[in-house]
Amino acid sequence: GELVGLIGPNGAGKSTLFKSILGLVQPDAGRALAFGRPVREARDLIAYMPQIEEVDWDFPITVLDVVRMGRYHRFRPFQRWTAEDRDAAMDALERTQLARFAGRQVGQLSGGQRRRVLMARAIARGARLLLLDEPFAGLDAAVQHDLVEILDGLAQEGKAILVATHDLSCVANSCDEAVCLNRRVIAAGPSAEVLTAPVLTETFQRHLLTVPRTDLLQFVNDEHDRTGLGGED
Repeated sequence: GELVGLIGPNGAGKSTLFKSILGLVQPDAGRALAFGRPVREARDLIAYMPQIEEVDWDFPITVLDVVRMGRYHRFRPFQRWTAEDRDAAMDALERTQLARFAGRQVGQLSGGQRRRVLMARAIARGARLLLLDEPFAGLDAAVQHDLVEILDGLAQEGKAILVATHDLSCVANSCDEAVCLNRRVIAAGPSAEVLTAPVLTETFQRHLLTVPRTDLLQFVNDEHDRTGLGGED
């Protein structure tokens, strides 16, 4: 029932953590549990949304087919798509406002629509835990807002959502909790308590200031922009 932001610099271990949760990487020490069970026993309860750059958008496949791929874990050899699979995929497309594009080749969509396709695929899986890798990268504020609304709706239904992102202001304003990672967990807890100047400085290994403006929380690297903090600014 919570939306959790996972933040940290490049190379901090965010993708490795996701791969551990997915069971693709075996930890050298400790273990990865999902819902109190070993990951291999809980894979059907986990959905993954990759970075948009990891997908071949020129592949000749429709939007509906991509979303139905989220149902593959229910497949048996030589089994055909069922009406239940189609209904689940169309419901996910409705939720992400993409139903009218169901028959379109997926590469014809815009960047924001492509991200919603990947999100719809994760939703169609029917998972309890969603792992989203950089879902907001390169999107304008309006599209980000639409995606966050979808995630909020999923969280209200009891889904657990972990979002790896570099967008600190989005985590500050939209996520219930934040996890700061840099090869180890620097801090974790409610976003307002975690996203402080000392924690961010330790996480990113540079001095970051939190600057409140209206209802937003902006993060400024004062090593590179000292002049923008003076006077009435």
